Amino acid sequence: MFDLNGKTALVTGGGRGLGLEIAKALARAGAWTVINGRNRQNLEEARARLARDGIETGIAPGDITRDADAIVAAAVEKTGGLDILLHAVGERDRRGTEAMEPHEFAALLNTDLTAAYAMARAALPHLRRSAAGRLIFVTSIAAFAARAGDPAYTAAKGGLSALTRSLAVELGADNLTVNAIAPGWFATETNAHLAADPALTAFVDMRIPLKRWGRPEEIAPAAVFLASPAASFVNGTTLTVDGGMTVQM
Repeated sequence: MFDLNGKTALVTGGGRGLGLEIAKALARAGAWTVINGRNRQNLEEARARLARDGIETGIAPGDITRDADAIVAAAVEKTGGLDILLHAVGERDRRGTEAMEPHEFAALLNTDLTAAYAMARAALPHLRRSAAGRLIFVTSIAAFAARAGDPAYTAAKGGLSALTRSLAVELGADNLTVNAIAPGWFATETNAHLAADPALTAFVDMRIPLKRWGRPEEIAPAAVFLASPAASFVNGTTLTVDGGMTVQM
């Protein structure tokens, strides 16, 4: 039920962090996987790291905010088709409303929401040709739980969860499912300095029932599940992976 042999996948933001862990897991499950990111050197290094673990991947460098069609075309050229698009790119700008100009707010929405739509639209013809297409967005618990001083990211991720529902309704007739994963607090390379902060450790102990940060590899099974035949009747949902943070009062 979780076998992805014979499937092809494109993972945006696949050069590091949660995207890399997801790409690794999809490939280990059998999917011929291509990773995307803006920096070719970073992608080459990620591909080399995966190769040392016996995992073969392709790369499709490009900026999702302007190169969506070219990124998808490059991936399809390498794989011969596309069954799974997993969009894991996300940027954050932790500035409050008075500190962030409207054009800066719009720029972050462009990266975190509009580009996701562009990638989905570019991939759609190929996903429709798949026997069981999968479109999966990585959103955030910020989609439904806000923190002060983070309006743009919260709005963008909320919009991405709404886009998930909308596309699930629109595309379901094509035997194409659309779902999202909402990670909580994960100790990625980007968050390493936060995970080492004693004050945040105390916050984590209080707010997360498991009393720890998530390990990056713990996001991967959710992605494999949603991409696999096991999730054939799962459509329009956001799967939360946060150690119970958002269910604790």
